[in-house]
Amino acid sequence: MLARRFMKNSLGRVKSYEIAKKSINMKPRFISFNSNIDKFKIKPTPPGGVIGDVNQAYKPPEADYFHGSYHWLYERSIAVALLPLSIYSIFTAVTGGVAYPMIDVTTGLSALFYLQYEYLSCITDYIPKRKFQLWHNIAKSLLYSGSAVAAYGLYDIHTNNNGFTNLIKKTFVDDESNLYIFGRY
Repeated sequence: MLARRFMKNSLGRVKSYEIAKKSINMKPRFISFNSNIDKFKIKPTPPGGVIGDVNQAYKPPEADYFHGSYHWLYERSIAVALLPLSIYSIFTAVTGGVAYPMIDVTTGLSALFYLQYEYLSCITDYIPKRKFQLWHNIAKSLLYSGSAVAAYGLYDIHTNNNGFTNLIKKTFVDDESNLYIFGRY
């Protein structure tokens, strides 16, 4: 009676004694990672690229203003706007002209948006969602988080330092504060 009470609790559940008794009779089980790694595997595409039945009606994709031809238009307009802005920033940095903060911020943000569009195009072309679903989502998440870190870096450059143009100026022009030609230090 005491042994039975030890094996079962008040709700009638089996205690560890019976579980151990059952596990002795079981065959050894080897560790298998197949079920955990399946989501990382590449999904095979159906033959001919046809998904579904041939007789199903065609469902056109919904209009998305951030992809397709609109995406290319945004990318080209940012590239065209970036050319004079970057030339102005480099010219101002080298000649020591006046660097206006709004032009400086516009240069940094347009460079960031342009690079994000380009990397997003690479991810869309070379890591298609249809085949590499998990890796596509990971790559896009890394791109967006990297863009957020870069945007914070631009904010930090513009608030704590003198801006993007001053960063270019420090790159091209040597620091001459410790240069003494005819004087003593």
